[in-house]
Amino acid sequence: MIYVPQIAVSVAIERLLQIVQASETGITILGSGAIIVLIALSAFFSSSEIAMFSLAKHRVEAMVEEGVPRAETIDQLKSNPHRLLVTILVGNNIVNIAMSSIATALVSLYFDPGAAVLVSTFGITTLVLLFGESAPKSYAVENTESWALQIAKPLKYSEYLLLPLVIVFDYLTRVINQVTGGQSAIESSYVTRDEIQNLIQTGEREGVIDEEEREMLDRIFRFNQTIVKEVMTPRLDMTGISKDASIDEAIETCIHSDHERIPVYDGNLDNIIGIATVRDLVREKNYVEGSADLSNVVQPTLHVPESKNVDELLTEIQDNRLQMVIVIDEFGTTEGLITLEDMVEEIVGDILEDDEEEAFEPVSDDEMLVRGEVNIDEVNEELELNLPEGEEFETLAGFIFNRVGRLVEEGEEIAVDGARIRIEQVDNTRIMKARIVMDEDASGPSEEQDTVSQEPSVSE
Repeated sequence: MIYVPQIAVSVAIERLLQIVQASETGITILGSGAIIVLIALSAFFSSSEIAMFSLAKHRVEAMVEEGVPRAETIDQLKSNPHRLLVTILVGNNIVNIAMSSIATALVSLYFDPGAAVLVSTFGITTLVLLFGESAPKSYAVENTESWALQIAKPLKYSEYLLLPLVIVFDYLTRVINQVTGGQSAIESSYVTRDEIQNLIQTGEREGVIDEEEREMLDRIFRFNQTIVKEVMTPRLDMTGISKDASIDEAIETCIHSDHERIPVYDGNLDNIIGIATVRDLVREKNYVEGSADLSNVVQPTLHVPESKNVDELLTEIQDNRLQMVIVIDEFGTTEGLITLEDMVEEIVGDILEDDEEEAFEPVSDDEMLVRGEVNIDEVNEELELNLPEGEEFETLAGFIFNRVGRLVEEGEEIAVDGARIRIEQVDNTRIMKARIVMDEDASGPSEEQDTVSQEPSVSE
């Protein structure tokens, strides 16, 4: 009889242990389910960040105009990018912290506290990296537009749900950014100008775009960095007519110079009063009653500094409906002229007329004839050289004069890093054409190396 209480106690303890064990199993199952749900939410927030901020603004606007479902929701979210980012980060951090806490509690049922912390830390880190960050972000990159449309509504609901925290952290981050001097608004695109240019080069290598398309795109990117001095027709090549000349003389000048438009000056080219066109000259001569007068057809034009950006000038030309403007230096002296065609050529390349020579004439694989007025940056790009570009010169002829320090004659040769430049044609003091021979052994650090014998070193 004395053993009956012992047996009862043993049975009670066994039942209690079964209850505790059953309770631990249930907690483990519930906790594991919660972790799975939280990983899914982590994946949702991580992929949302990539999808929403990678989606270009112009594409969002296009989808709104097309009436794509949920496109307006995306537009609303992206209208305040800083709040959108705070919403995603707050949601993602809450989810990850909750996941870590639950995992630590579950593991502590089976391990001592120290081991539980280590196991839960490494375990949750692995799960988050694989299924909460890497995989969902990769998917979002590959399916940016479709995924952004799918998560737009849930993300908007998340913003409402987390609104108190979003407001608080939105304010705090803006205050901190003001103190630290950081950018408070996340409005800059993930795609930069340099990245676009790299994509263009990659596209050429992969065969997506051809060389001519790549060159045109490169010229477009350089367009806003080009100044008028680099594009203009220099004064030496200008053809003008005095305001005192007759209509017949003006027409003859246009015909002989093969120009549709010519500047009209008072006294000399430093005092250009406007532009005359062949069409107006012929109309004045043949269809106007009374005596024809050149002053009747002179149209005013702009005078712009040589340092003016070409893209700004293009806008002014379009606004004023002009085809030709005059370029002046800091002293008001006429430096040249620039036409609408000159600026178009900066994008599409040279538009050659019947008797106009190519800027680059290949002689062999390692030789090239180049016109003296070609810009030095074009020479570097075409021949893959690294000739210096300075404010004191813009063209190949300017570089040669700057390098030698005097007038040059036909047959002279200078050595530069990676090439030798031989003067092929000189008109008075002007370098018309030069031959560039690729030579890796060439160098030109000294004056003695700059000029050599006038005996031709390269045969025609």
